Amino acid sequence: GGAVKNVIAIACGVVAGRGLGENARAALITRGLAEIVRLGRALGARAETLMGLSGLGDLTLTCTSMQSRNYSLGRALGEGRPLAAIMDARRSVVEGVSSAGAVSALAARLGVEMPITTAVDAILNHDAAIEETIAALLARPYTVEAV
Repeated sequence: GGAVKNVIAIACGVVAGRGLGENARAALITRGLAEIVRLGRALGARAETLMGLSGLGDLTLTCTSMQSRNYSLGRALGEGRPLAAIMDARRSVVEGVSSAGAVSALAARLGVEMPITTAVDAILNHDAAIEETIAALLARPYTVEAV
């Protein structure tokens, strides 16, 4: 769950940087938790473990705090700053940047649907346009996010 929560935090930062509001961020946190649980189950984890402080608690904090390197990077991206410039200005590692591609590839290999992770990977590693990618992500139909 730890690697995935950093990727979800980047997405939350992007929506904040675009000024899309708290409802959009809450939707990403909720759907992000579902992604974490789906991948965790595919790897043999128990959903209950991911719903506690080390899972949901850490996800919530990482997706809402400007102290979070991943959230603040996403916010800068959402505000229109280029990834290379953001990374050049940082002295610390932003784990979600390197995790996004690896987690996306793992999910694809396991057949686990992870649209937020896939979207962040597309933005960071495949030059996907932020505006269109986030709009498509937020336009996904509502479903029961069963965990």
